[in-house]
Amino acid sequence: MTSFADLGVPAPIVDALAADGKASAFPIQEHTLPDTLAGRDVLGRGKTGSGKTVAFSVPLVVRLAEAGVKRRPGRPTGLVLAPTRELATQIATQIEPLADVVGLRVTTVFGGVKQARQERALGAGADIVVACPGRLEDLMKQRIVSLDDVKITVLDEADHMADLGFLPVVTRILAATPAGGMRMLFSATLDNGVDKLVKRFLNNPVTHSLEDATSPVAQMTHHVFRVGTTAEKTELVRVLASGTGRRILFTRTKHQAKKLAKKLTADGIPAVDLHGNLSQAQRDRNLASFAAPDGAKVLVATDVAARGVHVDGVELVVHVDPPAEHKAYLHRSGRTARAGSSGDVVTICLPEQWGDLRKLLQKAAIKVPGQQVTATSDVVADLVGEHAPLRHLPVQAPAQQQRSGQNQSRSGQGRGSRGTGRGRRGGSGQSQGSGQSQGQRQGSGRGEQSSTREHGTAAGNPRRRRSARRPAGAPAAR
Repeated sequence: MTSFADLGVPAPIVDALAADGKASAFPIQEHTLPDTLAGRDVLGRGKTGSGKTVAFSVPLVVRLAEAGVKRRPGRPTGLVLAPTRELATQIATQIEPLADVVGLRVTTVFGGVKQARQERALGAGADIVVACPGRLEDLMKQRIVSLDDVKITVLDEADHMADLGFLPVVTRILAATPAGGMRMLFSATLDNGVDKLVKRFLNNPVTHSLEDATSPVAQMTHHVFRVGTTAEKTELVRVLASGTGRRILFTRTKHQAKKLAKKLTADGIPAVDLHGNLSQAQRDRNLASFAAPDGAKVLVATDVAARGVHVDGVELVVHVDPPAEHKAYLHRSGRTARAGSSGDVVTICLPEQWGDLRKLLQKAAIKVPGQQVTATSDVVADLVGEHAPLRHLPVQAPAQQQRSGQNQSRSGQGRGSRGTGRGRRGGSGQSQGSGQSQGQRQGSGRGEQSSTREHGTAAGNPRRRRSARRPAGAPAAR
């Protein structure tokens, strides 16, 4: 394993990375950092979860610090563009500890909230701005922010920005930055016009393409569960949601996500939803609940959560509704098996969906047979927790669960939110009280501009599986 110090990262930044559990570089970081630290433009290609945020955060901070930039109101020197609010927030969270070490200030800019806070932050002087394109362009037009002093620009998930229709705005923003500035572009693919951005704005870039966008993740196990009726599907979804670890359930529509999260919570399985019809406060609150150790263990989401949402310890992704196309399948599935950890992906398939699903999986290079299952099948029990009889226990209403206490035992095992059962890591299931607020049940997550374009990290111990693991592919990264 290559250390960040070996790659030329200054000691204070190395220490800050180590404090966050990042002691050695992942492949995309190892390959790009020598070039980016030297100031070269870089085009980095790699699938979601491969460690791109660290790959650009380190050189962004290091080179701005070395340049001795002077902080000026409304004139940042570092700019990161991201397609969604959630991704922008997570990028800023990654950059801030590194920036603090060298005395740089970071702020975020995105739509869906009042701009007063963003105006104040920019007016006070921000060295690095992490922004979604629409709101940033609005602030530029109002002359609240100028990009004339930007020395380094980063485009993250450029292909997703193209999917959302942001490329014209991104083009205008890049044109407003100095032509001689350093630029880094990270993308899973170069389609939908991303290649034109590369040709126009990157100066003789070094390309690092470590893996195909459809290459499988070795630690990810795929399952296709075929059911005969909608009633069987409903019960299977309930059982899969009832495990002790974090899991994300993907639906096709916002209405379905909201309805399912509400139903699971009423059944004693605390859940929050993530979709487009929500305020920023609701999104932030629900994502915080899902990420908290004692929060909701289930996130029910539309495809707006398929990118840019990283929560540690997601052990299972369930495609309650198969996505419309293979890219959405890969990005949804990429919410688990991140940073070298393992995870499972389940697609639930009704008879009339089987033909389309087979074609989708073929395009995604996923080879997995369909299994006819019910909620009581052994393979389902393995995913929920070995020998966990969750499906056989009566459901208590949330208020009843709270009154009965959270640590009652049954047959010598800790009670989970839906009963007893050993988690698949061997620990006892922990009670999940259901006293969620209405706001927490309403979910979060959409792109910076609310759109009808709603497309479509596990604990790392290996586990016995009836479905074969994917044989090849690099580990998922930070």
